[in-house]
Amino acid sequence: MYKTFSELKKELRRNIPQLKKIKVALLGDTATQFLNIALRGTAMNEGIEFEIFEADFGQISRQILDPSSEYYEFNADYTIIFESTHKLLSQYYKAYDTQNVFAENKISYIEDLYLNIQKRTQSRVIYCNFPGIDNQVFGNFSNKVESSFVFQLNKLNYLLSAQIALANDNFFIADLLSIQNKWGRNFMFSPSIYINTEMVLSLDSLPIVAHYITSIISSLEGKFKKCLILDLDNTTWGGIIGDDGLEKIQLGSLGIGKAFTEFQYWVKALKQRGVILAVCSKNDEDKAKEPFEKHPDMVLKMDDIAVFVANWDNKADNIRRIQGILNIGFDSMVFLDDNPFERNLVRENLPEVCVPELPEDPAEYLEYLYSLNLFETASFSENDAERTKQYQVEAQRAVDLDSFTNVEDFLKSMNMTSDVKSFNSFSKPRVSQLTQRSNQFNLRTVRYTEQDVDSLINSEDHYTFSFTLEDKYGDNGLICVIVLEKKDSETLFIDTWLMSCRVLKRGMEDFTLNTIVESARKKGYKYVVGEYLPTAKNQMVKDHYERLGFTKQDQKWVLDVDHYQSKQVYINNK
Repeated sequence: MYKTFSELKKELRRNIPQLKKIKVALLGDTATQFLNIALRGTAMNEGIEFEIFEADFGQISRQILDPSSEYYEFNADYTIIFESTHKLLSQYYKAYDTQNVFAENKISYIEDLYLNIQKRTQSRVIYCNFPGIDNQVFGNFSNKVESSFVFQLNKLNYLLSAQIALANDNFFIADLLSIQNKWGRNFMFSPSIYINTEMVLSLDSLPIVAHYITSIISSLEGKFKKCLILDLDNTTWGGIIGDDGLEKIQLGSLGIGKAFTEFQYWVKALKQRGVILAVCSKNDEDKAKEPFEKHPDMVLKMDDIAVFVANWDNKADNIRRIQGILNIGFDSMVFLDDNPFERNLVRENLPEVCVPELPEDPAEYLEYLYSLNLFETASFSENDAERTKQYQVEAQRAVDLDSFTNVEDFLKSMNMTSDVKSFNSFSKPRVSQLTQRSNQFNLRTVRYTEQDVDSLINSEDHYTFSFTLEDKYGDNGLICVIVLEKKDSETLFIDTWLMSCRVLKRGMEDFTLNTIVESARKKGYKYVVGEYLPTAKNQMVKDHYERLGFTKQDQKWVLDVDHYQSKQVYINNK
């Protein structure tokens, strides 16, 4: 799945118009020219254009601590800091009298860099952790000697996560240590190249490192995989359920069945993290569901599957059905199938869907999938574990709607209620996550980290609203986010209006506008101003403000609060 460094260089020669541009600063203590190329090629392959400021190597402290530096003049959206384990080892040798607290001192230095960046910019920081070097001074006894480099290195990587990343919402770790664990030290590092060029990453490893870093940025920009679609026979279990029968499919703790069971545990963990699971199988539906319902060694159950499609139709068409139910982009889907014919059919008909080339041996499925890092995320909240249930309920709503002669009667029957609140510490994780995940119903596509949401909570220049939606079918959770900016004594500007596509066509747009206008009236404002900034994915809301009765003035949309007539809705305040 990874392109070579040469292929990434070729990506840069392509002329792709209208790519989203993101400003990235690359600061390293060793040569980073080739990493620069790999990052830009990887980003272009992902449909993003990186504009990169690359400082001369060895200038990390100068660029960050000097407020007049080129780094601050560039004003990066993201700052990548790459410090190598080799330079770290040199620093360790020089710190002879303080080697037992080397990790703590290094963490203080990194925290100082981060705080300086946050004090002067809005840049998010991606810091590369440290692959291992076992300098064999103490051998295995290193793990019992606090002053050994191996001990301090392990402690440093731990503290990066536990002390800095957990405490700072704008600090993210690119896990180079896990790349080394997977691919090996000799793959990542060439001694002769390092000695002659000051470059610590091999050409072969650069595409993987660039992918890990770019995945973090992509997820923060709302580009990530949301849904895993599973074939069943010889993918989710061994054998063919229609031919072999329930008793003879391969699952459990023995032989090749172990590979499928451990694969299912991984899939289940993704579901608990918030990835939507769907099934797309060529099978009779009752036969396909039988293992989920009756096999004692099945880890996955029917409750884990948001959408289950099993028939004898074309798989590309069935994935289109799944997409229609979930209402998410094809580019946020991953399809796993053991059959090369089916994989190629989906690739040809749905090129946006990610279709990994699974190994022939099921024993290798998991290690291969681990290496791809397909499901990068920049956030996690308790609401994620409920996502599957929410989509299952949504499918039931769609079925019930067909039994009503008109939509209004259906909406009345749903007994919808919404809890409207300002952002708070409880809603902060979900608000941040929704801004990062919402692409289609998102008028300006502003992304917020939890730290950004904290700033809005404490801002005197903004009003914030979060909306939940509950009905007789279940609770959708927090589904709408509004940020209003005070422009002057008469005008409120809608900085952010986004909604989950799961709740469209229920009157939530009208209910939200009623709430905005009611709040504006109470606070004495005369105008509410909106703006639509087009992206590749939010075309569905290009006429949003016009439909709601706003008047276009220049490139903005204006609503006169005094003349607004509240819209009829079938949603009540909770």
